[in-house]
Amino acid sequence: MSSILRVAIADDEQTARSFLATTLRDFSDVKLVGEARDGAEAIELIEREKPDLVLLDLKMPKIDGLGVARLLKKNLTPLIVFVTAHDKYAVRAFELNAVDYLLKPVDKARLREAINRAQDRLECADLRLEARMEAAARVGAAVASCEEDARPALLERIPVRQKDDIIIVPVKEVASIVAEGEILKLTTAQNETYTIVYRLKDLEARLNPTQFVRLGRGALANLEMLRRVSLMPGGTYIATMSNGQQLHISRLQGRILREHLLKL
Repeated sequence: MSSILRVAIADDEQTARSFLATTLRDFSDVKLVGEARDGAEAIELIEREKPDLVLLDLKMPKIDGLGVARLLKKNLTPLIVFVTAHDKYAVRAFELNAVDYLLKPVDKARLREAINRAQDRLECADLRLEARMEAAARVGAAVASCEEDARPALLERIPVRQKDDIIIVPVKEVASIVAEGEILKLTTAQNETYTIVYRLKDLEARLNPTQFVRLGRGALANLEMLRRVSLMPGGTYIATMSNGQQLHISRLQGRILREHLLKL
C-alpha cells in the first residue's frame, strides 16, 4: 500500500482552493498539509511544511507560480503540479520538460492521475531526495522555457507625457521605478524624476530581467546603479543607488539578491 502523500495547495481563488481541498480529502492516501493564497504564502508554507507535492496555481498575486518554483531552495522543492487556465506557453514548456499540470476547471479524475504519478515517483522512501532534485531540475527547465517564450519585446526607452510634450527616457538611464498607488515614479541616474500611469508588474515584464531587479512589492532597481546593500534590524535591507537614492528591500527579495545576484 502506498504511503500517505502530503500535499499543499497554492491558489489565489477561494473557489479553486476549496474544490481542490475537498477533492483531496476524498482520497484516503492523501493528507492536505496547508493552503496558500499567493506566491509569498506558498513559499513560506512549502518551506515550513515540506510537502511531497504542491498544487501550484500559475497566476497568483505578488509572486506567480513560476516565481515560486524559481525561488524555492532546490533541496526543499517538492514535486510540483502546476494548475493553469490554459496558458499556451506554460503548457508547451511543461510538456517538453515532463512537468505535470492540471487545466482549470480541474477534473477529479485528472487530479487523481496527478496524485498517482507523484506517488509512483516517491514510492521508495530512500529515493525521496533524489526524486525532489530530479523534479526541481525539470521544473527549473520548464520555468526558463516558459518565461523565454512568453516574454514580450524589451523596452529601450520609456515615453513620458508632460503637458504638451513627450519626454523620451532611455531605460539604461533609469535608476529606479517606484509604485505610488496607480502611479509609477521613475528616477534617473541624474536624479531626474518622471511619473507615468502604468502597472509595475506590466512594466517589469518589458524590462531586461538581468538589468532590473524587484526590491519589494512596489520597487524596481537598475542593478548597474546599485552601489550598496545594507542590513537593517529585522532582517530587511536598504539599497543605495549611484545617485544617492535609498530603497527598502523586502526579506524575500533580499534572498533573491543574496542567492542569485549579489552572492552575499
